[in-house]
Amino acid sequence: MNRQIKGLLYFFVTDIRHSLIVFWSILLLTLVVSLAFSYFLLSVEDGKLWFAIPFGTYFYCMIMGFITVKESIPFSIKMGATRKNLYFAIAIFFFVFALFKALLSNIVHSSVIFFKDVASIDTFNFIHPSLAVQDTWLTRFTIDTLIMFTLLSVMFLLGLVFHKFGLIGGGAVVGLFAISLLIGIAKGWLFEFLSDMVRTADMVLFYQIFGVGLLFYALSFLLLRRITIHKVR
Repeated sequence: MNRQIKGLLYFFVTDIRHSLIVFWSILLLTLVVSLAFSYFLLSVEDGKLWFAIPFGTYFYCMIMGFITVKESIPFSIKMGATRKNLYFAIAIFFFVFALFKALLSNIVHSSVIFFKDVASIDTFNFIHPSLAVQDTWLTRFTIDTLIMFTLLSVMFLLGLVFHKFGLIGGGAVVGLFAISLLIGIAKGWLFEFLSDMVRTADMVLFYQIFGVGLLFYALSFLLLRRITIHKVR
């Protein structure tokens, strides 16, 4: 690993640190409030509260993947980073970041499960994609890592499209995707596809999702190699 890539990785980490602290502060505060509310539900018949840590982290990754184009790439190019080094540095950062977020999420998940079992708060439950496969620590960690990397890659590519072609080009891509979803909903095949996917879900599905993420990130080089610091409007 050359010095420029190491410098880029250091910049990415320091740049994301503040927003990461804010995100986890809000998420943990919400989690504590939810646990407290679950305690009061003990006196309510069939009272249940479901909390989804991963969907918050997934949404954060989507935003981060998109704004990486706007906030990190122009500054890196101004500092002399080559497109090739930038491409590899972002790939390493995305994967390590997904690993870190998955590890942190599942440490919190396991800690809360231990606490609620000790305190006998059986009204509190977690929602996680691993419930469709096998809800173990390793499974949750693996699924979170694969999904978060994929979301980072997809939104990074979308951010590059907006940067390269402006609001018209990016809006056209989003519009085509939205129209496809509406057609799928209207014809019913989207619900059938999702139902079949959930019913037959196994770890292979999540590895396939990861493969899609790798494909999208590979495609991003086509835009990244000629990117400039000037955004098309």
